[in-house]
Amino acid sequence: MKAADIMVRDVVTVKPDDDVATAVRLLAEHDVSALPVVDDSGMVVGIISEADLVRRVEIGTERNRPWWLEAVTPAATLADEFAKSHGRAVHEVMAKEVVSAGEESPLSEIASLLEKHRIKRVPIVRDGKLVGIVSRSNLIQALASVHVGAAQDVPSDRTIRLEVLDRLARQSWTDFGSRNIIVRDGVVHLWGLVGSPAEHEALLALAQEVPGVKRVADETIPTY
Repeated sequence: MKAADIMVRDVVTVKPDDDVATAVRLLAEHDVSALPVVDDSGMVVGIISEADLVRRVEIGTERNRPWWLEAVTPAATLADEFAKSHGRAVHEVMAKEVVSAGEESPLSEIASLLEKHRIKRVPIVRDGKLVGIVSRSNLIQALASVHVGAAQDVPSDRTIRLEVLDRLARQSWTDFGSRNIIVRDGVVHLWGLVGSPAEHEALLALAQEVPGVKRVADETIPTY
């Protein structure tokens, strides 16, 4: 499987000039650990994560060193720490070196990036522009979607997945396309929260009617 087979396409992002408060609110509302920072053209220019917001002056967690240790700390390090703890705009706080991957990257490569850099999610880019994101939880979803003794990936799995996502994007009654869907051997696995019985039934019906779908594995969590 490749990144394109499991990535979430509807990615929550922020702009470089957005307030840090906006980023914090989005992290909390969407229960994610990091947000890609994109410019007006969709190019990824940074990423802001929970780690960048741990030491903030608002909550009294800014770093305070003894004077003798601060005296030998490089000025660049002190300046970077000050910006992260006091900065009001996303570009002042974000990490500018972004670990990313392409749509055709194998999942083994994604897993290696997550481990090597000790991060929780990898933006997926095409010509530098954001097209999706793969998180640790998406890898676990992919693992859970694999059946013991299953045959090799059916070539139409990616086509099925894209068709399901495209159909969801055209529906006004749900935003489930921002959750995640994985297709394995023609079986559509639906992951995420569902707000009502009607939405639940409609989601199952929509996925089932896509050509090539053998069955729908309902992994959703009801919130009603």
